[in-house]
Amino acid sequence: MWSGSLPSHTRRLIREASLSTNKHALLSVSDKSGIVEFAEGLDEAGWSLISTGGTARVLKGAGLAVRQVSDCTGFPEMMDGRLKTLHPVVHGGILGRRETDVAVMDEHGMVPIDLVCVNLYPFEEVVGNPDSSEGDAIENIDIGGPAMIRSAAKNHRNVLVVVDPTDYCKVLRRLTADSVDADFRRRLAAKAFRRTAWYDAGISSCFAGSEELPDEWVLPLRRRASLRYGENPHQRAAYYSDSVSGHPEPFRQVHGVELSFNNIADMSAAVNCASELMGTGSPACVIVKHANPCGAALAEDPAVAYERAFACDPVSAYGGVLCFNRPLDRTLADRVIGNQFVELVAAPQIEPGAVAVANKRRNLRLVEVAVPPERQRWHVAPAIGGLLIQQPHDGSIPDGQLKVVTQNRPDGKWDDLFVASRVCAWVKSNAIVLAKDGQTIGIGAGQANRVASCRLSVMNARKAGLDTEGAVMASDGFFPFRDSLDIAAEAGVAGVVQPGGSIRDRDVIAAAEQHGMWMVFTGRRHFRH
Repeated sequence: MWSGSLPSHTRRLIREASLSTNKHALLSVSDKSGIVEFAEGLDEAGWSLISTGGTARVLKGAGLAVRQVSDCTGFPEMMDGRLKTLHPVVHGGILGRRETDVAVMDEHGMVPIDLVCVNLYPFEEVVGNPDSSEGDAIENIDIGGPAMIRSAAKNHRNVLVVVDPTDYCKVLRRLTADSVDADFRRRLAAKAFRRTAWYDAGISSCFAGSEELPDEWVLPLRRRASLRYGENPHQRAAYYSDSVSGHPEPFRQVHGVELSFNNIADMSAAVNCASELMGTGSPACVIVKHANPCGAALAEDPAVAYERAFACDPVSAYGGVLCFNRPLDRTLADRVIGNQFVELVAAPQIEPGAVAVANKRRNLRLVEVAVPPERQRWHVAPAIGGLLIQQPHDGSIPDGQLKVVTQNRPDGKWDDLFVASRVCAWVKSNAIVLAKDGQTIGIGAGQANRVASCRLSVMNARKAGLDTEGAVMASDGFFPFRDSLDIAAEAGVAGVVQPGGSIRDRDVIAAAEQHGMWMVFTGRRHFRH
C-alpha cells in the first residue's frame, strides 16, 4: 500500500519537469490509499484531473481541481452508481489512437485520456465478510472499472494504466524523469490484464457450484509469499492461496526464518493427516517427512502423543514437520526441541511460552494453522502441459460402509482400525500402515507394489523396536493376491482394513481366515500420488 507523502525533492522535480498541460488523467478508485498524493503529483506536473463520485469528492476535499466524468459525458451518474463511466466519450478518450483517431475524437468532443488510475470494487473483502449477503456481493461486482482498465491496457502505447497504489510513486518518478518507455508501459498493461483476469476469476469461482468442472478453468490465486526457492535451489517458487474464497488466511507464521516450499508442502500433509484423527477427540500428533507421515499417535496428553508418534520412526522424524491438534505451550515445545531437530511445528495456537522456548532455535518455524483447516474445494496437481484437477481427498469412510468379511471380528480393535486407516489415506501409494494401541508402529510408503510396502512397514516397526503382535494393518488399495496377508500373519498382525474390490477378494479373505485374522472392507480406496 501507499507508504506516505511524496518526498519534497520528488515534488520539486515534478514541478521542474513542467509536463504538458494537455495531459489528462482519469482517477476512479475504490481503495483511496495514496490517491490524494498521487493526484497532487500529477497536478503539480500540469496534468488535468478527471474523476468520479467518491474519488472526486476526496480529491476536491484536498483542494485539487477536478473535473467530474459526468461533466465530460453530459450524463449524470445513475442507478446508484452502477452507471457512470460506460460512455463513448470516456472509452473513446482512452481507446483513441493518437496516430489515426484524433480527428474522430475532436469531432465527437472526446478528450484524450493519457493515464487511467483505477482499482476495483472490493468484491474479495465483501465475500470474505460473513455478515455480507449475496446481494452485497453482486453490488460489488465492478463493471465500469474493468472496462476502463482493459481499454487503457489495450491502448497502452498511448495510455498509462495504473491499478496498484504501490505503483504510484514509481509512475510519478518515471514521469518526472521523462522515462516512461515502451517497456514500462507494457509491464503496467500486463499487470492490469492480470488484475482484471484475477478479479473475474474470483467472481467466477464464487458463482460456480462446488461439484462443477467447467470447460474453462480459472483460479483466483494471490501470491502470499515469495519463497527462497522450490523443492531444489535451482527452482524459483512462490506460495499462492485462494484470495476470494471467503476464508481467512490458511496459516500464520509466528516464529522462525521464512518458510520454504518443502516446509509448506510437508506442513499441508501433516495438517491434513492430523485432521483425520480429530474424530476421537483425543490429542494427536503427526510427524511428516518428505510429504509422508512417518509417525502418528493419539494419547490423553499431547506430549505423550508426540513421544509415541516419534517412536514409530525416530530416524525419519529427524528434520521433520510436526502437527498437533492442541495448542503448543512452553512444556510441549521444550519437550520437542529437547528431543530432536525439527524444521517446523504447526498447531491451532502457539502460546507465548512456546515462542520463548523456540527463540533458542532460529531455524525452527512455528506456525498457527486451523486443525482441521478450511476444506478446499479442489485439489490441483501439475501434469504435462497443464493441470489435473479433482475434488480434495479425505480419509473418511461413509457411514454404514464398513463391512466385516471374516468370521473373526475386530472387537477391541476399532480405535486402531480408525488410526491405521485414517493415517493410511495420507501416505503415498502404495501405502501400508501398522497401528497398535493408538499409534502407528510401522509405515510402508511409495512402493511400486503392495508386497514391498507390507515388508517395509514390518521392517520399520522392527527397526524401531516396536512389537507388531496384535497390530492392525491398513492398506490404501485392495490386495490383488494373498502374499501380503501371509507377511502380515507372520508379523502377528491381528487384522486388516482395506477397500476390497479385487477379483481375488475371496482368496484374500480365505487367507485371513486361515491365519485367524479379521478383515474389514471399507469400499473406499485412498491412493495418493
